Order: sequence, then structure tokens, then C-alpha cells
Amino acid sequence: MRFETRAIHIGQDPDRSTGATIPPLYLSSTYTQTAPGETRGYDYARSDNPTRANLEACLASLEGGEACAAFASGLAACSAILDTLQPGDGVVASHDLYGGTFRLLDKVFRPQGIDVAFAESGDPEAFERAIHAVRTPRLLWLESPTNPLLDIVDIGGLSALASSYGLLTVVDNTFATPGLQRPIEFGADYVVHSTTKYLGGHSDVIGGAVIARTFDLLKRIRFLQNARGAVPGPFDCYLVQRGIKTLALRIERHCKNARRLAHILQDATGVRRVIYPGLSSHAGHELAKRQMKDFGGMLSLELEGGLVAAKRFCTGLRVFSLAESLGGIESLCCHPATMTHASIPKEIREPRGITDGLIRLSVGLEHIDDLVSDVLQAFKD
Repeated sequence: MRFETRAIHIGQDPDRSTGATIPPLYLSSTYTQTAPGETRGYDYARSDNPTRANLEACLASLEGGEACAAFASGLAACSAILDTLQPGDGVVASHDLYGGTFRLLDKVFRPQGIDVAFAESGDPEAFERAIHAVRTPRLLWLESPTNPLLDIVDIGGLSALASSYGLLTVVDNTFATPGLQRPIEFGADYVVHSTTKYLGGHSDVIGGAVIARTFDLLKRIRFLQNARGAVPGPFDCYLVQRGIKTLALRIERHCKNARRLAHILQDATGVRRVIYPGLSSHAGHELAKRQMKDFGGMLSLELEGGLVAAKRFCTGLRVFSLAESLGGIESLCCHPATMTHASIPKEIREPRGITDGLIRLSVGLEHIDDLVSDVLQAFKD
């Protein structure tokens, strides 16, 4: 089956007892056993739930992995992978990361004895140096495109590098989604998602997921999913899977709108640079063409005038909402320095390119003319 068909049908078999085309939502917290220790496959909803199992089957299929574990948030999913490490183990990560992931590595796991080293996203030699900089390297952590600078990372090349040193590769595929990019096909061992974003697609659910190349790789994650208990509720799982059914259609429109807006913004007064992988000026443009089916619905721009200009622009928008998150049907504007990446100290984020003048746009599904008009008038306010 093709991607669009699997997104609609995997994990969505009609209900056997009633014939309902859409499977029922299983809200039960516990399951009646036929005899002590004998179940029909489920005993307690923290351990497993039919609605969650349906979502996990769908996500594993879409990403090309053998198994998936769903979580209550994207950071809970990230934490489960990092919880497989022991004190003294090391993580090498690309330097441009979602602020919450940086906080998790730097403020939660580093104090627990996990070594962390960062490398410039587009420099393979920097990753190799970072591998040597930690005591016992175990994980390579990547985003592509990165958040918020939209660097394109060579997933295949870096996965091969990691494998040569005995590391497992984790790719946060939230920005691209399996509709545009499947990291496991390029050698990644784990794919992680904030299902809150494009997969859910409607800004009405929080969730996360880990998809593994093999069943064996997911065994420890599954144990931690149950033992830690950071599982999504069944209604959350239902909402994410409902969103996935329209993912292929939505992501096509997200890409189309973002590409048009990026080209127009290149000529806008007050814009120092536009960052979008679909522009030929983007350093990762050719790699993105090889690695992705399209260039995504996210773009960033750096304004002349720094924080003052950024605040004026953000508060001048009328169609775009100034809000955290991304990937919903509505367009959102974010100021990373004070919002999503505020947890990164200024002395660290600014040299990496996350300046006070940087704006991140999640381009939604509204009519493109309305989005263009909104952005251009915000420069005039």
C-alpha cells in the first residue's frame, strides 16, 4: 500500500463485533480476565490499550519501522530513549535543537551523569570530534530540518558514521513527518515525534512517539513506557490517528504555501535573510532535494532591527497567531529567543544563530494570498 492508503487504513480495521468503519474508542482503564493471569491481550490501560495500539501500528508502518511506542508528549518520548542510558554514557547532538530537547539534555540528563557534546549540524567532522569528546558515546541525536534554523542534516552519512563508532542514531522527524522523509530508510535506528504537531495537525492534542527500526530496539522503550507511565490517553491517541488520515493532503498544502511565502519574503523590506530549504540559496537545498519529498511547512526569517523589529512584526500579525507549537492547520508565528528556545542561555543560542531578530513561521493551510498580505502588512505596522 502507498503512504496515503496506509495513513488511512493501518490500525483502523472495522470493528469485528459491530462492523463500525471507525474502530471504537477504548476508554476502559482495566480489562476483565478470563482466569487469574489469563487475558484477551490487555490487562491494564497503562500497559496497553487497543486505541493506542492502533496508533502505534500506524506510525510504525508510516515510518518504516518494526514497532512504535506512543507517549504523553514529545519530550516524554525523548526521555524514554535517553532513559536507556547509564551514567557515563554519552550523547552527541546537533547544535541546533528544539529548546526543550536542549533543556532535557543539559539540565536533566547531564546532571545525572550523561555526557553531552554538540556539533554543528552541517559539519560531519564536527560530529566525529564530538564523538571523541564524550567518554562512552552511545547515541547520536539529530533533527532535520532543525528547529528553528532549518539546517538539513545528512541522515545517511551521519548514521553511517555513528554506526562505525557503535552509536545508535535518533532522528527527530517532527518537522518533516514521514510524509516527506523516512529516516530509518537512511540508516536511523530510532525516529522520535512530537505527535502534537503535524501528525495531530489541529493544535488540539499533546503526544509523542518513538518508532524503532527493529522490535529488539524497542523492548527497553516499551518497558519504560509501562514502568514510567508517561502514556497518552485513548482520546489523545484517537485524535492523533484521526489527524494522520489527512496528513498527506495537509503536508502538500503546507509545503506549497511555505514555498510561496519564502520566495516573497526574500524581497521584503527589513528582512535580513529568509531560511527555507526550498530556496536555492539555502546551504542544504541540494541535500534536502535528495533526502526529502518536499521542503516542509516551516520557514524562519531574521529581521533587521533585532528584538524591537521582531516584537513589532509579531504583534502586527492578524492571520498568523503568536503562539508556541507548530504544524497545525492554522498559521503560527514564534519568536524563538523568548519562546521555544528561551531555555537556551543567550551566550549559547546567539552564536548558533538564534538571535533576537529571528522569527519562526509555521505556515498553515489558509489561502496563500491572505498569508502574504498579513506578513507584508506586519512590516508596515
